[in-house]
Amino acid sequence: MKEMRGKGAEETVNERYTQWKSLVPVLYDWLANHNLVWPSLSCRWGPQLEQATYKNRQRLYLSEQTDGSVPNTLVIANCEVVKPRVAAAEHISQFNEEARSPFVKKYKTIIHPGEVNRIRELPQNSKIVATHTDSPDVLIWDIEAQPNRHAVLGASNSRPDLLLTGHQDNAEFALSMCHSEPFVLSGGKDKSVILWSIHDHISSLASDPGSARSPGSGGANAKHASKTGGSNDKPTDSPSVEPRGIYQGHGDTVEDVQFCPTSAQEFCSVGDDSCLILWDTRAGSSPVVKVEKAHDADLHCVDWNPNDVNLILTGSADNTVRMFDRRNLTSGQVGSPIHTFEGHNAAVLCVQWSPDKSSVFGSSAEDGVLNIWDHEKIGKKQDSVGSKPSNAPPGLFFRHAGHRDKIVDFHWNASDPWTIVSVSDDCGSTGGGGTLQIWRMIDLIYRPEEEVLAELDTFKSHLMTCQA
Repeated sequence: MKEMRGKGAEETVNERYTQWKSLVPVLYDWLANHNLVWPSLSCRWGPQLEQATYKNRQRLYLSEQTDGSVPNTLVIANCEVVKPRVAAAEHISQFNEEARSPFVKKYKTIIHPGEVNRIRELPQNSKIVATHTDSPDVLIWDIEAQPNRHAVLGASNSRPDLLLTGHQDNAEFALSMCHSEPFVLSGGKDKSVILWSIHDHISSLASDPGSARSPGSGGANAKHASKTGGSNDKPTDSPSVEPRGIYQGHGDTVEDVQFCPTSAQEFCSVGDDSCLILWDTRAGSSPVVKVEKAHDADLHCVDWNPNDVNLILTGSADNTVRMFDRRNLTSGQVGSPIHTFEGHNAAVLCVQWSPDKSSVFGSSAEDGVLNIWDHEKIGKKQDSVGSKPSNAPPGLFFRHAGHRDKIVDFHWNASDPWTIVSVSDDCGSTGGGGTLQIWRMIDLIYRPEEEVLAELDTFKSHLMTCQA
């Protein structure tokens, strides 16, 4: 029975994928499919490097989670992002699932001590990234200053430019960078949320990378880590920074943290205790607001709307995404969301607001689907032109079904509107490493209806005048 059920699920995934691939020329303005040798647990856009007539070149950060036969790595790639309305429909649909994409080229490899669970770039200097691995420390890397390494068995680990210490147990996933200050936020298995300032180091990293990594650098509140051994072969001699604040209020592992987009003092966290907590450093180290039952299961992810700071999204193992208003978070100690989005049939792993439209966000899950939502569409009558099936959940207006297995991470591109990078762990279903996709839905889907109809009308008139 189990085998039959598994087979049935596999067929459904393949059927869904085949149907999706046939619709690529209609639904997408551009799509690049890149087969990975090893799974990547995190993907992030770095700085834009160059703008050209038909495409832009941009850094892309991802990781390689290996089986131990070669080291785990942090990968810096250069990505060619094709501009809107440049790619031909037939071209974007002719990709090979087993091949590397010509649009993604590896630029540099950093040998990472342990697998890379999460990557976050510093908004004030996107060449500085933080990584989480299966250890209590947060690792800070200067991408440009780090030497390019060849990942072969037995190669020594690259040395982080800085270690952020303070967790009493492994901190694997919860990681956030502040928009206005060089602050880093982390959460871990010790149920704590920890805040650091790496201010003393940013100037030294940027001006003199060599001295930043040498013993003796590091500013007033830095000390040197001389840890060795351990399963991850901890880095040695990297300067380290102690916490600015430790915040306790969770009853279980903290799974995700997020700064308020307009404040360096305010942030939120979610965890396996089903709680959403809001914090403010000015109010001490206790929670400002604690939502005891934000979901009916563990919370995996949280994001704070950069354009409307009252709106916070949470994603959970109960397969839903919830949107909260921070002015009215609870009703009788229980979470009181404005809306619950039900469009996944497995645990939600990642949520992120779009930088392009304040009411739009994406959610990805273990069901292998990345949904794009617009909360302003909830309650509005669906128009008949190109309308979605009537059984689609309110607010859902696009489903990216190009991955065959769980989508572990995705990131909206702030430089190229409506462009997304997403990564899935396909080991179980394809026998490969993973799949990285960079894609942009066709603009007819999200532009105002009147505009789209007017444009289509001009095509209609043009077609009428064409010879048969």
